[in-house]
Amino acid sequence: MDFLFAKSNSIAHLAGMTNSDLADIFKLYADLSELHGGNPFKIKSYAAAAFRIDKFPQALFNLSLQELESIQGIGKSIAQVIVSLNQNQGNWPELNKLIEETPEGLRQLMRIKGIGAKKVAFIWKELGIENPGELLYACKENRLAQAKGFGQKTQESIRKQIEFLFANQHKFHYASAEPLALQLLKTIQDEFTEMASFTGPIRRCAEVLECIDLLVATEEKEELAAQLMAIPLLNNTDWDGEFIQGKLGSFPVSIHLCSSENYMYSLFMETASEDHLKQLPAEPDDSVNWDSEEDIYASIGLSYIEPELREGLGEIEKAAQNQLPNLIEYEDLRGPLHNHSTWSDGQNSIEEMALWCMQKGYAYLGMADHSKSAFYANGLSVERVYQQMEEIDKLNARYPNFRILKGIECDILNDGNLDYENEVLKDFDYVVASIHSNLKMTEEKAMGRLLKAIENPYTSILGHPTGRLLLMREGYPINAKKMIDACAANGVHIEINANPYRLDLDWRQIDYALNKGIWLSINPDAHELDGFLDMYFGTLVARKGGLSKEQCLNALETDELLQKLKRN
Repeated sequence: MDFLFAKSNSIAHLAGMTNSDLADIFKLYADLSELHGGNPFKIKSYAAAAFRIDKFPQALFNLSLQELESIQGIGKSIAQVIVSLNQNQGNWPELNKLIEETPEGLRQLMRIKGIGAKKVAFIWKELGIENPGELLYACKENRLAQAKGFGQKTQESIRKQIEFLFANQHKFHYASAEPLALQLLKTIQDEFTEMASFTGPIRRCAEVLECIDLLVATEEKEELAAQLMAIPLLNNTDWDGEFIQGKLGSFPVSIHLCSSENYMYSLFMETASEDHLKQLPAEPDDSVNWDSEEDIYASIGLSYIEPELREGLGEIEKAAQNQLPNLIEYEDLRGPLHNHSTWSDGQNSIEEMALWCMQKGYAYLGMADHSKSAFYANGLSVERVYQQMEEIDKLNARYPNFRILKGIECDILNDGNLDYENEVLKDFDYVVASIHSNLKMTEEKAMGRLLKAIENPYTSILGHPTGRLLLMREGYPINAKKMIDACAANGVHIEINANPYRLDLDWRQIDYALNKGIWLSINPDAHELDGFLDMYFGTLVARKGGLSKEQCLNALETDELLQKLKRN
């Protein structure tokens, strides 16, 4: 029984409640009391009772008050609660009230080893974090390590625990599954047959997955199925004569075995979404041994449609008119914008980040540390802004063939203003304007803040426009088209935040933005060197939305970029 995940307003009666169950109840009461600043002596008493009850050899739940009071370490008040729980079918009003007052996500946080109630209270009240998803993102941003009482080792331990929790949920991030999925695919192609491919949502590079789907061609299904099921990467496998179902690590996997003659047709059919297939002008001939998907599309009067686009969102009409975009490639990017150094909450110095970018062949690095309102992230005071600019000037002089841009991620305040005066904002090469605080808003409030920030003459790029964290936190409600229209009218670019937990702007809004003339920037929001690599995931969703390098801000060369960043 897990009382930490109780959603009801009362604790259900459990016939034959064990000492362990009682201990969980008292531990929960002590933790929630501490979380809400309760009486420390009472908290200590109930926490100690939980420990004693859990270890006590005799079942306590059905004992009388006098019997309970006679047990050393139980005490009169604890005994009365146990009797009351028995008489009231597990109902404890005082605990029920604490549960009602506590966001469910906080009770989940208290299950994470290494953070007790005091630390959860700090995380909640000082950092504004209410659930494991938000805490995981704070770890990714290196925010938790900088908070009082934590540190790098604790942050890393918490991150691993939360990632394990999410890996066992029904849905999972594309980025978390891709390395293992690629390893499985390569094993199949190297050891068994080259006629193997991802299909379904993972081949379409959907940002969130429920299963890893593969297609493998063979004329000996039974034999190959047995061989595939023996791959060490796979577990809990089952074979029904056509599909192998199982787990790849902790991720659900489905492997379809088909004949070699049917491989290309099956790949075509199983990659596309249902909406894409429904909108096809004709059904491809399944009796033909197709050489390629290009041939299949040509047979029904369409130019080839890349897998990422096969969602039924206008790509078929464009293919019929030969108007599909030439999708951006990861290699088209010339440098990362929106990055955080040790000046705010990053793990690396500006020079370390610049050297990494130079080694990768990039032309520039855009710094965008947090602004002064982001106190939780060591945001830059005005004085520190100019100190950082001075350091950047020295680094640019030291590395003349590379350019470090002076940017800032400027908080959009509750009233829509940016948190520096124009006299400061004008000195940056560009300004990424983002909302980080007071995320629980109505659409009217959210749009008011966004529109005012967009209209600020120094806003260059709108950062992670919805504030969402995939599978963790819904974004604040916005009218996406109205927001994009405002950016178009004011010459503001929009970020595709490439962090795989954000991927915000949502790819479904990209086509509308492109049609409005908006330029998009694939920004890693990097807080460490490995964070730069997230631009790969940003590129995947940019492709899904139809972005070409001709409308990607950070596919420009340095001088073109600087010119484009200037507001009209």
